[in-house]
Amino acid sequence: MAFEDTIREYLEKRAENDALFAVKFSNPSKSVEDCVTYIINEVQKSGCNGFADDEIFGMAIHYYEENEIEVGKPINCQMVVNHTVELTEEEKEQARQDAIERLRQEEMAKLRKPIQPKKATEKKPQDVQPSLFDF
Repeated sequence: MAFEDTIREYLEKRAENDALFAVKFSNPSKSVEDCVTYIINEVQKSGCNGFADDEIFGMAIHYYEENEIEVGKPINCQMVVNHTVELTEEEKEQARQDAIERLRQEEMAKLRKPIQPKKATEKKPQDVQPSLFDF
């Protein structure tokens, strides 16, 4: 899950640069999964739908800094992570080649499809008002 991976990466980087936090992060009674559950429960309690990165990361740090913290029950939900994917030049060229090949295949499929004549539309007479002799 992208959200969990993002939190894990942030916490690991923080632990590399902050020796005091590294001790708390290595606590065997805490886990990134429980941290994510804690964050999701806190977000739900707030009633807000969007948060700044710093607010979410602050909740993650708070989870690890508190010895006694109520995690809450896991909630089945979807989270959006705003991150940018950086492609290498090789990946960009491969994506371009894949797009060209896909387009070529689509055009070839169109050419192979048999041409069907257009169906002649039958002209229907306009609604004629019934006469007395029709009954």
